[in-house]
Amino acid sequence: MSLALKEASIAFEEQEIPIGCIIVYEDKVIASAHNTKQQSNNSINHAEMLALNQAMAYLNSKYLYGCTMYLTIEPCAMCSGAMLNCRLEKLVYGAKEPRYGCGGSVYNLFEDKRFPYRTKVESGIMEEECAKLMQDFFALRRK
Repeated sequence: MSLALKEASIAFEEQEIPIGCIIVYEDKVIASAHNTKQQSNNSINHAEMLALNQAMAYLNSKYLYGCTMYLTIEPCAMCSGAMLNCRLEKLVYGAKEPRYGCGGSVYNLFEDKRFPYRTKVESGIMEEECAKLMQDFFALRRK
């Protein structure tokens, strides 16, 4: 999670919403990304989407069996759906996202039995550090 936090810190410095993530396969980091939505003027450039694309390219596969994503903030519906479609094995995230979170806060897409694939979810890892980065970012923006 500390590597995901480093990615989120880069986003913070770039004045992007500070969300970072990495994907690990067989104990090796195969993808790392942070939000680039503002600088790219592209609403789907969430850290998760960018990292999923990197990991699929690395593995030369549309599926991410055996991969674990470490993400600083609970994912939105778009990113959660992409994780399920990519067959991501496990998601580990830090802080809850009470407005848009689809890993248990607003909704839990990962437990919806209508989807044919399950991604394991673990939350609360380095939760305080992940939440603080977001709080600091939005406190600065409000000034």
